Amino acid sequence: MIEKKGTIKEQANAILVGWLPQGKSESYIQEFLDELSFLAETAGAKEVKRFYQKLEHPDSRTFLGKGKLEEIKKYIDTHSVDLIIFDDELSGSQLSNIEAILKRKIIDRSDLILDIFAIRAKTATAKVQVELAQYQYILPRLRGMWKHLERQGGGIGSRGPGETEIETDRRIIKDKISLLKKRLQEYDKQAQTQRKERGELIRVALVGYTNVGKSTLMTVLSKSDVFAENKLFATLDTTTRKVVLERTPFLLSDTVGFIRKLPHHLVESFKSTLDEVREADILLHVVDISHPQFEDQIATVNKTLHEIKAEQKLTILVFNKMDKYEQDAYDEWLADDIKSDLLNQLKNRWENETHGLCIFISASQKNNIDELRKILLDKVREMYGIRYPYKTVFYE
Repeated sequence: MIEKKGTIKEQANAILVGWLPQGKSESYIQEFLDELSFLAETAGAKEVKRFYQKLEHPDSRTFLGKGKLEEIKKYIDTHSVDLIIFDDELSGSQLSNIEAILKRKIIDRSDLILDIFAIRAKTATAKVQVELAQYQYILPRLRGMWKHLERQGGGIGSRGPGETEIETDRRIIKDKISLLKKRLQEYDKQAQTQRKERGELIRVALVGYTNVGKSTLMTVLSKSDVFAENKLFATLDTTTRKVVLERTPFLLSDTVGFIRKLPHHLVESFKSTLDEVREADILLHVVDISHPQFEDQIATVNKTLHEIKAEQKLTILVFNKMDKYEQDAYDEWLADDIKSDLLNQLKNRWENETHGLCIFISASQKNNIDELRKILLDKVREMYGIRYPYKTVFYE
């Protein structure tokens, strides 16, 4: 049977490859490749070169055109390259065809993200979720990935009469997927029971693009240690803490970060984790305002929230890393009054767009955290007032 791919070899030299749609600028593809480079670094690989090609649509056989593949091949022949990472999802036949031409290991963005999730998975639930997503990724690509199509099996053991090895693998993978889904259903039931046992407390969930500082903010608000790291998908499992502000208790959950082109199988497999978002009363949408494409990241998170039917929830936009934003965006010689005016324009714009449901903070520097606590406390108390209109006293 085909084996699941392990993690990427530490410090493997990687070429990054992207597709630039017609009508899009070079900065568009560079931004995507920058993120792909960060993903590769998180998985343990090192970018040594990047290539991209402007096409109306990718080639159905080799994704890129013949000339671009020859250009990449020439580079490989004269440099140390271990693997090639494509920024878009490849079919099994594309993987096989490209690998035959370039003679190097080929993976796509989805496979890379799955690899990172495999590294990050620590709990039994997360490990099963990742394993399920890996098998679901492999299944439709099995024919293109298979290297021994001509080998026929007999009718001995688990293989049926005349069944090819690829058919055996396909059946075994389907059985494995079925088993993992059943196991996840059991974990889901346990998670649902745990959520019910939390009682009648209002639930607040931190959501946002990956690496925006959710875990750091979780630590600040809950005053407890939560793993935080400057890498993508630092945590996969939902962490929930009880928080009490002025004798008003509520539950605060940190959730897995979202990302563009997130593999569908991951969203499906991480249903129990995303249930924390679906069942929350209030969402704190954390944004890294220092990121050049923070508005695109907001759109990506909103799109994912829509996909999991959580877009109508009360949401407070929390613009994090304001200290880094000011450092990067404003020249140190800029007059204070001009800088203040520019900051006010930024804040006024987003306050208008969110109808006042936004705040600008720095979780790492603890700037404006008291104001965030006040806004959160007001909204939590409003929620309690709606849910329990006859209960006017909050108990710790």
